[in-house]
Amino acid sequence: MKRRRRRAEDEAPGPAGFLVVDKPSGWTSHDVVDAARRWLGTRRVGHLGTLDPLATGVLPLAIREATKLVPFLQAGAKSYRGSVRLGEETNTLDADGVVIHRSEAPLPDEAALHTAAKRFVGEIQQVPPMFSAVKRDGVPLHRLARAGKEVERPPKTVTIDRLELSGYEPPEVSIEVDCSAGTYVRALAADLGTELGCGGHLASLRRTLSGPFTEDQAVSPEQLAREAEAGEIAHRFVHPINALGFPVLRLRNEEVGQVAHGAEIEGARSPVVPGTLISAIRPDGALLAIMEMAPGRRIRPVRVLKIPAPKETSQRPLAPPS
Repeated sequence: MKRRRRRAEDEAPGPAGFLVVDKPSGWTSHDVVDAARRWLGTRRVGHLGTLDPLATGVLPLAIREATKLVPFLQAGAKSYRGSVRLGEETNTLDADGVVIHRSEAPLPDEAALHTAAKRFVGEIQQVPPMFSAVKRDGVPLHRLARAGKEVERPPKTVTIDRLELSGYEPPEVSIEVDCSAGTYVRALAADLGTELGCGGHLASLRRTLSGPFTEDQAVSPEQLAREAEAGEIAHRFVHPINALGFPVLRLRNEEVGQVAHGAEIEGARSPVVPGTLISAIRPDGALLAIMEMAPGRRIRPVRVLKIPAPKETSQRPLAPPS
């Protein structure tokens, strides 16, 4: 623990917040994290939700102090567009795998596709793929899969808010998906193929939304590397106040020290219900803590940090101090 603290203190100061990378196909999510560590000169980088190597698109990174905020954003909804190749099943459920079965059954027509897709909208049970980071007795499933082993995996509940078939040129179906965090689109593609009776696998995938982070914000690694080299990367950062979207409370001067030391403060002036999370900022606008309204109109710190004020914010503030 002391060694970790010394390492953080020895790092050169730099911008903190979220950086949205447009992950290229062929890169792992960890490859992106490693690249960002080089661009920014810090080990304190984490990602908000793994993308498979095949996939491209929105991969948000938390930088420096913002790594403390990852738990507040991991559960955000996701959106994807991609394609499913019908008639072929692979061991990884996507195009990176080995074909293990080709169907001789005729491919479905468009009407059958739409009927099958409707069965996957809503809460569904999904079995995690063997080629995944899910652990069994402490061992990632993908390690067992590469050793030729297959084990039972309990299904988990995920939510598919939208599954739209946007095009069909047999054997490929274009899809658009809005879903809960933790959904495996590979598994959805394979299950759709099973439902249709011909099998299938995910041929391509692009994430277009991850919680509050959008495709419009995503920047290629090549562009980010150039901007880092020129000392211009900080303008790409999304400030945590904007990303979190919590109501904002500007602390009084006398409250700053209390919150910084983890103490509760009186919250009668805050018009939010118990359980609401709040971004508490210092008088200068710096983000000091994430707090929660507790019963009895007390506001307790959940996570204390220090991130400089954003240049601008569109967040709705709480009622100002009386």
